[in-house]
Amino acid sequence: MKSPRLFLAAALAMAVIVAVALIPVPADAAKTIKLHHLNKDDPFNNATGAMATVFKSLVEAGTNGAIEVQTFPNGQLGKDNDVVAQVKSGVIQSGIHSVGGFASAYPMMGVIDVPFAFPNISATYAVFDGPFGAKFAADIEKKTGLKVLGFGDSGGFFHFTNSKRPITSPEDMKGLKIRTMGLDTHKAVVSSLGGQPAAIAWTEVYTALQTGVADGQMNPVPIIAFAKFNEVQKYLTLSGHLFAPYVWVVNMDFWKGLSAAEQNVVSYAAKSAIVAGRGVSRAIEASDRGLASLSKDMKVNALTPEQLVKFRDASMPAVKQIIAEKHGAEGEAMMKAFLEAIAAASK
Repeated sequence: MKSPRLFLAAALAMAVIVAVALIPVPADAAKTIKLHHLNKDDPFNNATGAMATVFKSLVEAGTNGAIEVQTFPNGQLGKDNDVVAQVKSGVIQSGIHSVGGFASAYPMMGVIDVPFAFPNISATYAVFDGPFGAKFAADIEKKTGLKVLGFGDSGGFFHFTNSKRPITSPEDMKGLKIRTMGLDTHKAVVSSLGGQPAAIAWTEVYTALQTGVADGQMNPVPIIAFAKFNEVQKYLTLSGHLFAPYVWVVNMDFWKGLSAAEQNVVSYAAKSAIVAGRGVSRAIEASDRGLASLSKDMKVNALTPEQLVKFRDASMPAVKQIIAEKHGAEGEAMMKAFLEAIAAASK
């Protein structure tokens, strides 16, 4: 049974979305934020839709119309990694990016891909909103020149789906072609468990699963649901092996060109939007649009604590090794800070 606190949080997030949508906005904006995100511009359909909707209303209302927010959903501006470059160059002002797309600008994204590290979803909030999130954001800003507005929820923990068989042990992964983002750490998770990682662009995943180019994929429940992977996948394994946040950035020159008051509005609007996105993700997971709906078409199994230990022991050392080899002492230090933050959030 879901916690009453969970439903209250989701209800509050929905209330924020509805409330900000009712705020009137003057039409004579002096500055414009063009905002890229990967999904539909529907605040009740997905996390980035909620984030973009809340952000737009709070920014436009909070600046009295001095800043207009134009949203570009569904990857209209191109592939995610290409749009990161657009934000850096100032072609557009802001983007909410997947870790796979953002890694093109910041290769050390993989340090947060230690599998089976989080004990529960609330720990992810504490880690990315706390001192580690600030440290990680500062390093991203230093290396990329982009201003980080925050880390959003991409739908929750990643789980495995496939069209071949139930997965209850690492042995069941053997030979399965699993779609991943292009990150070496994501590939390492799959290969360490005996699967065959296949880097496939997001726009091509459904067709790849439908035609058998890939046997399976890994994503959170809300993404599996709205992407309709239940139409082309038979098995869902609730593994919860990774948490991959959205990285929300803004062009630094644009940011510096805002007044202190405008920066304050943009900052709190993004933080509020991230909270709304989390609430929408949790609500979708718990509603008949999430796991309940997927269960009608897919055979669902949750890994037991004993099974999780076997998966963790098989994959965690391999990913840690990849991080050490690819990013050296700096990467290991950031990974250590990440794991220490998780331990602190788990107390």
